[in-house]
Amino acid sequence: MRPVNVYLEKPENARPTPRYKPAPSYTPPPIQDPFPALATSNPPPIPTYNIAEKDIWRKYGLEIAPPLLIGFTRSWPMLLQTVVSYITAGWPADQIYVVENTGMQQANARGQLDLQHPWYLNHTSLKRLGVNIIQTPVLLSFAQLQNFYLSLSYSHNWPYYFWSHMDVLALGHENGFEGLTPRAGEPGYKSLYTLCLEELNRTLETDERWGLRFFAYDHLTLQNPKAIEDIGCWDTLIPYYMTDCDTYTRLHMRNWTQKDANCGVITDTSVTLDDLLALYRDPSITPDFRDPNPPPPPPPTDNEQKQKRGAGVASRSPADPVEYWKVLLSVADRMFHYKHGGRGRNTWQSGQHGGQGEPFYYDSAGFSEALEVLTEAGKEVFRRKWGHLDCDLIVGGGLKFEDQWQVLKDWEK
Repeated sequence: MRPVNVYLEKPENARPTPRYKPAPSYTPPPIQDPFPALATSNPPPIPTYNIAEKDIWRKYGLEIAPPLLIGFTRSWPMLLQTVVSYITAGWPADQIYVVENTGMQQANARGQLDLQHPWYLNHTSLKRLGVNIIQTPVLLSFAQLQNFYLSLSYSHNWPYYFWSHMDVLALGHENGFEGLTPRAGEPGYKSLYTLCLEELNRTLETDERWGLRFFAYDHLTLQNPKAIEDIGCWDTLIPYYMTDCDTYTRLHMRNWTQKDANCGVITDTSVTLDDLLALYRDPSITPDFRDPNPPPPPPPTDNEQKQKRGAGVASRSPADPVEYWKVLLSVADRMFHYKHGGRGRNTWQSGQHGGQGEPFYYDSAGFSEALEVLTEAGKEVFRRKWGHLDCDLIVGGGLKFEDQWQVLKDWEK
């Protein structure tokens, strides 16, 4: 029998026409590399008072030099700022591990992606800084990435490790901090790294049941792998938001301590310094910041036009590195308030809009939308797992560790 043609018209004329999304009314300008000097030369020296004494960790009775893990998925300028800020605050570069979690396979290692590609990572620049690079085999969610860190502790025999978010700016207490450190350059000064060593030593000596130490919540965290192992790892079915609440509450339920500690000023930010040479205290650079994903600019006022015409004479920053640090601290505070303003905390993740035609390209806006779907699904998993709507599982829900997936929804009484 001959097949029946059910089209009333020719097949090519019968196909449905997709409805395409309208073009965006505004596209942010291309991002700029905040450390252009690194493309052609090695970085300058960090402030001398922040240079760590060789193997200083041994003086604190530590088994190994503490690794600092920094996970990366999107926004190269943000990652670069985070890494450089830790280095200039005294963390030895060879103890920093950038975990490339882009899903780009070997494209970044081969230099196949452009700066405007959302998942661009410059391996050459990171190697110039002296840090280590570890690649995840596939793109991982936040919870999966945390469990990947745990797996690294097994393969590297790490009895502890620090991890940091990639959207922070780290500064030490260079102007001094009562009870912690005198001013930089004075006898007894302790850098951010030294204070972390001190806290790690104190934790190991005084707390057998330590789980975490928070430095500005988990923007910088000291982690005990045994504690994460004891609670059964991070719940990967809660991939993003609420997964921290789930994990930290389970640690509390299992009597692993979580305490706050102070090693410096760890600023949660969504913007980058105009030029990262500022972190090296270059007096020719006046610290300021730019948004890698700026909003549409408002029409300039007459006063702003006059200011722009009058611009052009750059002021020099203080030559004294501690006075320069004060300027950086002020800028960091403005960066924090900019992030926590009205636009939303994660606008920085969508600053790059290029990469079409390059290996492993994925639409940036589509990726952001998909993450929102996964995030909402994870929140629903959390609610069903605990039978409770929000994070106060113990006080507000009366829940214990064994109650996971065993209770009815308490909001449907």
